[in-house]
Amino acid sequence: MWLYLAAFVGLYYLLHWYRERQVVSHLQDKYVFITGCDSGFGNLLARQLDARGLRVLAACLTEKGAEQLRGQMSDRLETVTLDVTKMESIAAATQWVKEHVGDRGLWGLVNNAGILTPITLCEWLNTEDFMNMLKVNLIGVIQVTLSMLPLVRRARGRIVNVSSILGRVAFFVGGYCVSKYGVEAFSDILRREIQHFGVKISIVEPGYFRTGMTNLTQSLERMKQRWKEAPKHIKETYGQQYFDAFYSIMKEGLLNCSTNLNLVTDCMEHALTSVHPRTRYSAGWDAKFFFIPLSYLPTSLADYILTRSWPKPAQAV
Repeated sequence: MWLYLAAFVGLYYLLHWYRERQVVSHLQDKYVFITGCDSGFGNLLARQLDARGLRVLAACLTEKGAEQLRGQMSDRLETVTLDVTKMESIAAATQWVKEHVGDRGLWGLVNNAGILTPITLCEWLNTEDFMNMLKVNLIGVIQVTLSMLPLVRRARGRIVNVSSILGRVAFFVGGYCVSKYGVEAFSDILRREIQHFGVKISIVEPGYFRTGMTNLTQSLERMKQRWKEAPKHIKETYGQQYFDAFYSIMKEGLLNCSTNLNLVTDCMEHALTSVHPRTRYSAGWDAKFFFIPLSYLPTSLADYILTRSWPKPAQAV
C-alpha cells in the first residue's frame, strides 16, 4: 500500500518536473514588453531575457534609466519612456510596440512598474497616498494591459502581472496591499475572460526583496517624516513609544529582505518561456513557507501570528 502510494507521488512529481521544463520554440523571434525597467525586477528581467535571445522592449520611467539599460545590452533590446499613470504615454508606447512587432504580435507583456509609499499604518496615511499607489500599482496595470491586449492576443502570448505576497495576506502598508489585491483580482478575472484566445496570464507574488522600493535609508526616513507630520491626535492616540517600537520592527524587516532578485525574475522568465506556465508563482522562501501557509489558516489565528509582536498604542483599551 505505502509502496504504491510512494510510487504514485514520485511519478506525479516526475511528470510535473518534465512538464515545467518544456520550453516554447523560436524564442529569438518573440517580443516581450516590460514596464518599470529603470531598476529592480524589471531591469534584471530585461537583462535576463536579452541574454537568452528574446527581443526585449523595455519601458523606463526616465530617459536616464532607458539610456543606461540600452547602453549595456545587445542591439536586440530597445527602450521607451513610459509613465503608467498617463494615458497619452501608454497610447504612445502601445503605438511604438505595434510598429516593432508588426503582424506577429506581442508575445509577452510584463506589468512590473510599482511604487511603495511610506511604510506606516493606514491611519498615518492620507487619501493621496492611497490614490498614488492605486494609480501606479493597479490602474496603471489595467490601462497598460487593456491597451496592449490586442497585440498579445494576436500572438497568443503571455501576460505576467507582478503582485506581491501582500496581495495574498494583507499585513501592513494598507494602500500597497489594496493595490496588490486589486492586481490579483484583475488577473483572475481577465484570465477567465480570455482563456479561449490562447492567452495565458500569470501572477508573480514576491516576498520581501531588497529593491529601490525597500531601500532601508529612504524607507526609514519617510517613516520618520510621516510620523513628524502626523496630526496631534494621532500622536496622542499611538504615542512616541509605539512609534519607536514600530520603527524598530519595520527596520528589522527591511534588513532581512532578500537580495537574490533572481528568485523573482526566474519566475517571470518561466511564465514567459514555458509551454505550461503556472497561474501563480510565489517567489522567496518567506512567501513559500510562511505567507502562503498563513493564508490558509483561520483568520483569527493569522491575525494573532501577524500582530503578536506589535506594540500597544498609548490609548489602547
